[in-house]
Amino acid sequence: MLYQAYQTYADMMQPACSLADIAATLIAGYPGADECEPLRSVRAACEVLALARLTHYRPPFAIHSVRVNGDEVSVVEEIVIRTPFCTLLRFRREGAPAQPRVLLVAPMSGHFATLLRGTVETMLRDHDVYITDWHNPRDVPVLYGRFGFDEYVQHLITFLRALGGHTHLMAVCQPTVAALAAVALMAEDGDPAQPPSLTLMAGPIDARVNPTKVNELAMSRPIEWFESTLIGYVPWRFPGATRRVYPGFVQLIAFMSMNRERHEQALRDLYDLRARGEHDKADAIQTFYAEYFATMDLTAEFYLETVSLVFQRFLLAQGLLDVAGRRVATQAIRRTALLTVEGERDDICAIGQTMAAQDLCTNVRPYMRMHHIQTGVGHYGVFNGRHWEAQVYPLVRETIYMAE
Repeated sequence: MLYQAYQTYADMMQPACSLADIAATLIAGYPGADECEPLRSVRAACEVLALARLTHYRPPFAIHSVRVNGDEVSVVEEIVIRTPFCTLLRFRREGAPAQPRVLLVAPMSGHFATLLRGTVETMLRDHDVYITDWHNPRDVPVLYGRFGFDEYVQHLITFLRALGGHTHLMAVCQPTVAALAAVALMAEDGDPAQPPSLTLMAGPIDARVNPTKVNELAMSRPIEWFESTLIGYVPWRFPGATRRVYPGFVQLIAFMSMNRERHEQALRDLYDLRARGEHDKADAIQTFYAEYFATMDLTAEFYLETVSLVFQRFLLAQGLLDVAGRRVATQAIRRTALLTVEGERDDICAIGQTMAAQDLCTNVRPYMRMHHIQTGVGHYGVFNGRHWEAQVYPLVRETIYMAE
């Protein structure tokens, strides 16, 4: 009933939020509205109300061009492979020279791959970029079967093989565990498509290290509690009707509750800035939350297996993780350069959790390994924003080009 109750509430709010959105747009286009304080205040209130709704469809990446070697080149999205649960998407740069190919693994954690839009834009300057564009399970009919942790890992292996050898792998947050497992399995098989470099950013390789609130929550209840309390069924009106999922709105609420005061202040700031006519600053806040409130569900099996394997039993860190019946041996990795990156103020994946990969990959030569702690940033600052641009990205680029 969890999902059905939410959907009823969302349907009731939809007319009011839509009207507020229309009103804000009309006021914004009205001549002289910026010089009228009452109109600015009404517009601000309408925009805050319009943000009260969640969307469940992926926003566009809207990356139309990028500068490569000083020249502006157009960017075209291409579908390389499409499965029921994911699209391997390429950002083809028209007329750009050949540069290292990178597969960017986006999290499947309640938001769409577009949360990495800024990461993609930066990487496109010097790389041929592909991304895992995960589909919302509520739009995937149950006839396509399950999608759990094993299937996630297999998707990464399939994509790397499809792209051919010499594709670098970069995983952000939650999929770092699956990415490391995929590379280990490919290394053990001597797979020619194993990546020349692996970049792991702000991910829970060993969630026992410096536990955060996220880790404490995972350990506070048995897995049966998560299944009985947080799992719902997709309502009948959607293509994935009756599929068991961990609803994206529940994940969003959980994340926002960790920093409730900060989010409340941001929405107050949006109102105040818009009412004062400081539109550039208001636009930045509005753009962020429009993206942040675009939520996707997770299949029940993927969510529950991730909680159990990664956050409760720590199997990869202990050398006990099995994927499709095979034990993952990280010591099999020899030819793949390894970069791990963490944020000093990360309250989701604390310092040390990602660095644990360095200790697991014992047969990667020291000169092929690097760890970086980015000062002054939280979780999102590791892969987005000015610190990412100025300090983290140059290390990522250097690691990739070194491995070339």
